[in-house]
Amino acid sequence: ELGWTESVPCLDGPLSPLQFYREWVSPNKPCIIQNAISHWPALQKWTTAYLREVVGPKVVSVAVTPNGYADAVFQDRFVMPEERQMPFMDFLDIVEKKVTSPNVFYVQKQCSNLTEEFPELVCDVQPDIPWMSEALGKKPDAVNFWLGESAAVTSLHKDHYENLYCVISGEKHFLLHPPSDRPFIPYELYEPATYQVSEDGSFEIVDMKSADKVPWIPLDPLNPNLERYPEYAQAKPLQCTVKAGEMLYLPSLWFHHVQQSHGCIAVNYWYDMEYDLKYSYYQLLDCLTKTVKVL
Repeated sequence: ELGWTESVPCLDGPLSPLQFYREWVSPNKPCIIQNAISHWPALQKWTTAYLREVVGPKVVSVAVTPNGYADAVFQDRFVMPEERQMPFMDFLDIVEKKVTSPNVFYVQKQCSNLTEEFPELVCDVQPDIPWMSEALGKKPDAVNFWLGESAAVTSLHKDHYENLYCVISGEKHFLLHPPSDRPFIPYELYEPATYQVSEDGSFEIVDMKSADKVPWIPLDPLNPNLERYPEYAQAKPLQCTVKAGEMLYLPSLWFHHVQQSHGCIAVNYWYDMEYDLKYSYYQLLDCLTKTVKVL
């Protein structure tokens, strides 16, 4: 039953570090935690007006796509977004619909962009989650800031991190699969490519010819092609909504697909996973799945 649950439970508040590790991290089970970030100033302060005042004209990295799908399979390529450098206030104009654009914009650079690009905002949250840092015996590898349009979608994937995902405003909608669903989730290798804006403003897909192929999931769990991927019918997806002021504990190696309300703001903490029995279990499933397909 490693990693399997029929729903995503909701806790009234954070547990002690030892209890959280025993009851959630070790068995690799997700949960929503209320009242874990209620003391953060960001919950009251982070309006678009405040962000405009504090960050303002600073140039930041924004992912831009024609369809809202960054880091996703499109036209038989693994296509990454255009990473556009633009003043944050111009990005907010698009989010607030003061300026219209046919494209989809999302602040989502996952390289600890909160501390690297938005250090002005760190004092409104926390540099780490103390009880999680104590439970794992380490600090987070990255703290990321997320803000974007409702059309921005995160395609189904997994991460090698223990993830604490905190919603400041709006809602995030997660579709989750436990690692035990690996035999039913298709992976294929794709040539990597990026979106690039042409002179007329349209997007073209530019191949990264010298780069290695990328293993990625081509399936859309919201509209799965069961004729092409019949095994997915045996998978057991979970769905949950994380609201403002709530935190989702998303365990390592869980597959997740994410949607959001328009202008949703979130901060997440990535703690490197332990490469222990859970990792060995997943690697075994992965190898067996690939072997069966070859046979």
